[in-house]
Amino acid sequence: MSALPAPPTPSATAGPPEPTARPAPGAATAPSGSPTGPGPVRRAALDWRLRFVGLSLIWGFSFLLIKVGTHGYAPFQVTLGRLLSGTAVLAVAMVVKRERLPRTARTWGHLSVAAFFLNALPFSLFAYAELTIPSTLAGICNATSPLWGMALSLVALSEDRPTRRRVAGLGLGFLGVLTVLGAWQGFSGLDFTGTAMALLASLSYPVGWIYVRRMLAGSGSSTLALTGSQLFLGTVQLALVTPLFTSAPAGFPLVPTLAVIALGALGTGLAVLLQYGLVTEVGPTTAQMVTYFIPVIAAAAGVTVLGEQLGWNTPAGALVVLAGAALTQSRPRTAGAAAPPTPALVHRPALSGNPRRPHGVGQFDATVRLDGSATRRGADPAQP
Repeated sequence: MSALPAPPTPSATAGPPEPTARPAPGAATAPSGSPTGPGPVRRAALDWRLRFVGLSLIWGFSFLLIKVGTHGYAPFQVTLGRLLSGTAVLAVAMVVKRERLPRTARTWGHLSVAAFFLNALPFSLFAYAELTIPSTLAGICNATSPLWGMALSLVALSEDRPTRRRVAGLGLGFLGVLTVLGAWQGFSGLDFTGTAMALLASLSYPVGWIYVRRMLAGSGSSTLALTGSQLFLGTVQLALVTPLFTSAPAGFPLVPTLAVIALGALGTGLAVLLQYGLVTEVGPTTAQMVTYFIPVIAAAAGVTVLGEQLGWNTPAGALVVLAGAALTQSRPRTAGAAAPPTPALVHRPALSGNPRRPHGVGQFDATVRLDGSATRRGADPAQP
């Protein structure tokens, strides 16, 4: 989530959303490490608008699938199953496209760190969070990734300078978070631990994006190869940790099992491929708009399918969060050349012009600025 993700991918990358090196907002470009040059552009068989809607639905429903998965499995087991399914999908794509795995130990080492911050940690935190908070709240917390990303980039990236508009967007976004949480009521009725985990998961994505931007730019491998390798390493990390904190499941209940498989195959695997294709065809600016639909779909799914309750402050605060995120990404137009793109990796999940994802996911070939804004090559949403 989030993606995403995800700018790093998805994210999350997008993960999504944001989410891994991936092609997100901005003009389409060839994957990092692949040759560029003029050539015929192949049109996809399925109209991009339908794929855009599909991607929005996949990432929006990811939070519902997490909730359903935890009805039959421990949170770490949900995350492990998700990563296994997502890795399998990308492995097939890599075989079909004859992609080569990264060859240097340095790249694999950096991908291990990226896998932790962009996949293993946020996926696990969201799964644990949804034991005690509704999927609607988790989806809205995921939308804060661009806000965290901008705040961190001002500290960690010397080239990112604050502007009045971006600072105003940051303040507005966090005001929206307080509205969602009902701060004026003393946060009554709110599970503090679960909400904190969801917000930490959202914070983990931009930490991963910044690391990817600093350490994996110019690695020489394609975005798909980096993303697939990253998900594989995240799977290994969960495979080592899960037995230490959980026991083997007593059974494999049908609905939770299908939810986990769908979460990985669709929300972590197929979503990355859809996002990559959208960025290539219509550019990152349009593709990253999916971020604005994720919390809306997550809330609608939670209410209609799971029967979750929403107070007036939840949707109102979510709109304020999205408005703040949009402001942090907006920039006055200048006649000068755009900043050079940097590959970002994620798996997602996260978030309109910011590197995300849900999402995560960090993970596409596009490039994003670590404050969440897209560079010429693009950024993708944080993968949930």
